[in-house]
Amino acid sequence: MSAKPKLVVGLGNPGREYEGTRHNIGFDVLAGVAEKFGCSFRNRARFSADVAEVVRESGKIVLAKPQTYMNRSGVAVSALVSWLKAPPAELLVVVDDADLPLGQIRLRSSGGSGGHNGLRSIIEALGGAEDFARLRVGIGRSGRPGLDITDHVLSRFAAAERDGAREAAARATEAVVCCLEQGVATAMNRFNRKYAVQEGDER
Repeated sequence: MSAKPKLVVGLGNPGREYEGTRHNIGFDVLAGVAEKFGCSFRNRARFSADVAEVVRESGKIVLAKPQTYMNRSGVAVSALVSWLKAPPAELLVVVDDADLPLGQIRLRSSGGSGGHNGLRSIIEALGGAEDFARLRVGIGRSGRPGLDITDHVLSRFAAAERDGAREAAARATEAVVCCLEQGVATAMNRFNRKYAVQEGDER
């Protein structure tokens, strides 16, 4: 049976200065999921996160946006996992990925950090466990000369990119809902293949 997450974490940085940046697309996706389920976030200091709870037939689902800043995302995730007594297989992390083209999403049931500081922090906080699902949302790489990756991920989408970013967040929201309702394997088959067919990429 395909695993269904009990904890969904969207990564980003807290504060108005980071709203709408590429690095915060995980927050944007979680906001879309909360809207779908009709729930709202409230700050839970004990978890260093904004948390929303959803009750479904399969049980309680927790949505969380760590407020620790990206590089310390594991602090919040570790506290939430301990509270829920959830194994890594019941965790889904939504994260930006500069190595994916803008608009592409990729869902995997496990894997390393891929150089992403938020994922690295979570893996370290979970004692090196990598067997949790992650949904990577493509933010593309900047073609602007002199802009390094840190400046790029902390920048906002250009006007020409905003429609693509909104579409990516909407597609990722659908993928999260599918994970919760039908399981990660089903969502991988549906959303990874869907994009490959659209793009003519058979990998």
